[in-house]
Amino acid sequence: MIQEKLKRINELAKLQKQRELTAEEKDEQARLRKEYIEEWRAGVVQVLENTYLVDEKGTKHKLGKKQQGS
Repeated sequence: MIQEKLKRINELAKLQKQRELTAEEKDEQARLRKEYIEEWRAGVVQVLENTYLVDEKGTKHKLGKKQQGS
């Protein structure tokens, strides 16, 4: 699904260089970009949730969430 969205995003970007996009095309482009970014972030989160750090003793520790500022 991501590849299909990326292909369409690229088609719209190419069109945008040739001519001004219609309102419908601009809306589609914005929607597809937002969906693509959300799917990409979900994939990154999934990878990080399955990431472990191994200390000097060989013990695995699950990668924790980043602490929000102080």
